[in-house]
Order: sequence, then structure tokens, then C-alpha cells
Amino acid sequence: MVKVNPRRRPEVYTVTDAPRPMSEDIGHRQRRYLLSMGIRTVCFVGAVVSAMAGAPLWLVGLLIVGALFLPYISVVFANGGREPVPTARFQEPGSREHKPVSGQRPEIGS
Repeated sequence: MVKVNPRRRPEVYTVTDAPRPMSEDIGHRQRRYLLSMGIRTVCFVGAVVSAMAGAPLWLVGLLIVGALFLPYISVVFANGGREPVPTARFQEPGSREHKPVSGQRPEIGS
């Protein structure tokens, strides 16, 4: 026998609780990965060009470190899974943030 608690309010599900489509999430992660790999390529090319131009050693080293560690960071973020989505919250009618019902609206003839 299942007991029903009369004080418990039923859960309300809304469309805003639905997660983003998987295709949209994958597209977002792919764009973020490609951006990171583009930055890595710029770091690598910048390291080669700055080394040939006689730039300071700390600059060349910084660009090389960026070119070496960005792939690892990019893969970790790309494979991290779906991003959490905040859920919608309904306010109680008596709360201060609840806007009162406005009166007549002449523009729509009510």
C-alpha cells in the first residue's frame, strides 16, 4: 500500500528544465576545442618565429609551454561531459519579488 502525503506539493516540470539537445552540446564543445587548438597553433608558430627573430628566452619558453599543455587542457574540457544547466524556480505568490497583476490594458482591449 502506498501512502500519499497530503502536505507534499506535486513537482512541477517545465520546459526550461529540459537540458540542451545533445547536438547543441557537442557543437559547443567542438567549437571550444577548435578555438583552443587555434591558440595552440598560434603559440607554436609564435615560438618558432620569435626564436628565429631573437626574442627573449622567457617569451619563447612561455609560448612553448602553451603549445605543449593546451592540447591536454583542451581534451579534458572537451571530454568533460555536459555542462550543468540551472533549473527554473517558481516563486511563491506572496513573495516580495512577485509582481502584482496590472489593471486594464487598453492597447489589447481588455
